[in-house]
Amino acid sequence: MIILRTPDHRFENLPDFPFAPHYVTLKDVRLHYLDEGEGETILCLHGQPSWSYLYRTMIPPLAQRHRVIAPDFPGFGRSDKYADQSAYSFHMFLETLVAFIEKLDLQEMTLVCQDWGGMLGLTAVSQHPDRFARLVIMNTGLPGGEPMPEAFLRWRAFCEKFGNRIPVGRVIQGGTVSELPDEVLAAYEAPFPDESFKAGVAAWPLLVPTHPDDPGAAEMRAARKVLAEWQKPALILFSDSDPITAGGDLWFRRLMHIRQADQPRTIITQAGHFLQEDKGEEIAAHILNFMGAF
Repeated sequence: MIILRTPDHRFENLPDFPFAPHYVTLKDVRLHYLDEGEGETILCLHGQPSWSYLYRTMIPPLAQRHRVIAPDFPGFGRSDKYADQSAYSFHMFLETLVAFIEKLDLQEMTLVCQDWGGMLGLTAVSQHPDRFARLVIMNTGLPGGEPMPEAFLRWRAFCEKFGNRIPVGRVIQGGTVSELPDEVLAAYEAPFPDESFKAGVAAWPLLVPTHPDDPGAAEMRAARKVLAEWQKPALILFSDSDPITAGGDLWFRRLMHIRQADQPRTIITQAGHFLQEDKGEEIAAHILNFMGAF
């Protein structure tokens, strides 16, 4: 199996990204992660087609009080990338995440997750609940194979059509409300020197379960049952301008029995699918207040 490694020079002088790289090898893949600050651990998980760069404006304020860890999943960021799209599967991603958590022996974590980071992160929570102290759930879901929104099906068809030619920078810009500078869009493209590095980017949308027997569907249905009985603190933060996950915060609030009186509904306004990019500092403030209260 061919494994690709993005040259280090691709990550030099990225805007607002002064963080030192850290690496751990899991099976045949070198996984990259950021590790900033000290104290209680905040685990930040990205989705498709982003990487830990997505959390760059959130990390400094969070790291003033806590330890922030933000890994890049295989196929993304500074982590190794399989050249063959078939190497990417729901179970590979989940097993990698769990192995990463166990390798670093992370305990009492506050999970901060969005997109695939939520689907995988919340599944990991359901299987290893004792390692997690709090949840911050943003613009994600737990699809168990039910019919998907039309907006998602259009996105999936787009990715299936373009495959390894998916224009990552354009996708990030399309998923934000803010007008991003060219150098920021280039930073999102940095992990992919050419199309051969984008097999993971092409694979992830096609791995979202659309039928009950698809890989991952049973695990995410099981995760729903765990969250329905979740007794630890949880903060739901969705944005107002994401056509795919809009309203998903209400679904999670119903699932987890979060009452308005206990936690008023908070919507991140003027933010798209990549709400960390649009309103990172505002989200970090919400998280710090949440952790301080619970």
